[in-house]
Formats: sequence, C-alpha cells, structure tokens
Amino acid sequence: MTPSTGSIDLTVVDCIATVTVVRPDSLNAINPELLDQLEHVLAKVDRDPEIRVLVISTAGDRVFSAGADIKRFRVLDGAAMWAMWTRRGHQVFDRLSALRQPTIAAVDGNAYGGGLELALACDLRIAAEGVTLGLTEVTLGTLPGWGGTQRLTQLVGAPRAKELIFTGEPVTAESALQWGLVNRLAPAGEVRAAATEWAQLIARRAPVAVQMAKQAVDVADGGDPGLAFEGVAAAATAGVGDFHEGLAAFTERRPASFTGLTTDDATTSRRRK
Repeated sequence: MTPSTGSIDLTVVDCIATVTVVRPDSLNAINPELLDQLEHVLAKVDRDPEIRVLVISTAGDRVFSAGADIKRFRVLDGAAMWAMWTRRGHQVFDRLSALRQPTIAAVDGNAYGGGLELALACDLRIAAEGVTLGLTEVTLGTLPGWGGTQRLTQLVGAPRAKELIFTGEPVTAESALQWGLVNRLAPAGEVRAAATEWAQLIARRAPVAVQMAKQAVDVADGGDPGLAFEGVAAAATAGVGDFHEGLAAFTERRPASFTGLTTDDATTSRRRK
C-alpha cells in the first residue's frame, strides 16, 4: 500500500487551537503537501480573533515526526532543493514562528530533523519523558535546512548546537530539558493533555497583552525591532481620536480637525461642547 501524503487537522475548543500533523503511516514525515496545508491552516488561525493559543501535535504514538520526507527530497538537484524544499520550509516555519498567538509543541514521541525544526519554530515545547530529539541531517550528507541551525543556537547556545548538529546524535528529553531545548517534560501518553492544560493557563491571561509580550520577547531574541515598533505604533494610533476623525473626514469628504486626544478624551471634549 502506498503511504498517503497526509493531512493537517485543525480543531478549536475554548480559544485553544490544535493543529495535528496526520501521517502516522510514514512516521509523520513532512512533505510539500503538508507544508502547503500547514501554511493555509496557520493563516486561518492568525485571522481568528477567538484563538488565543495554538498547540502543535502529531498523530499516533510512535514518533512526533521523523523529519522531512527523504523520498521526496532525495530526487531534487541543488537548485530545486533550494527553491522547492528549503525555501518552502523556511516560509512555512517562519509563518509559524511569527504567529501572533503563543504556540506550544506537544512532542509526544521522538523528533528528528525537520520534525524537531517544527517544534523549534514554536514558542514553547513540552516533551514526553524518555523520548529523544535530534538534528540528524549530517548522517544523510546534508544539514538542517528548515531553520534548525538558527533556532537551536538561539535556544541552547552555539557549543551545544554544534554538538547536536555536528554529530547528528539525538539527546534525551531529560538532557533537552537541562539544555533549555524543551521547557517541560510530561509522562508518556500525557503530553497532549499537559500541553492543552498549559495552553488553557495562557489563554486565561489578557490576550492582547500576551501577544504584545511575545512580540517584545521575539525582538529581544533577534527579531526586527523596526518592524515590531512599526506594528505597535500603528496599533496605538487606533486609540487616538485623530484616527477616527481622519476616517470620518475622509468618508464625509471634509477637512479633518485633529486634536491629539485619545478616543475617550475626544469623546468627552465633544460632549462638553
């Protein structure tokens, strides 16, 4: 029987979205079709104002993900490897990393190569006790190509990132916890429930404050401060009366009368008049 290309399933319960990679017959190996589906689902999550936290999971109980689908990229030449595989993975995983909502990877089985890179693109990681995690690409004659060299280094520092990448040897979940590669451990079979409980805790906090905090931390972790400031500054103008006055003046085809007051102050000022 030919293995399926798999699917990306999305469920939303009480402000918590769960995205599940479903390809257990191929150890949840990630192929181009899954990347396309994942990008589509992430865009949907980003647009939904009700979703406060996203959990990334995979189907089955054997592995979290064996990584990128070797059968699909082994036939590519250098140019195609860059254009159709590495670059595409960067686009989708960067989309996950930049999602406005906090993200949690529920690593309930071994995670290798692109599977670990999927988890690295999340804000937080919870792993099952006893699993192993590794970037094993050098054993195939290549290197991590979906952000692993960069995100792993940011998490654990260059010496440990080099150890993991140069040897291709995985580390235990317990060592990953000590290194800061994962945030928490949970007993086998309880990782998804623990991730959901963690997500529920975050979801009970003020969502805009949490999302703004994520932007601030990401800037401190090497993000673009100019773009982050631009986004926050643009959002801040929505609380100024001039924004509403400008839109009203445009709609009514009249000159705007700007005051520099906040929305509440501008409303109070108009009432006094």
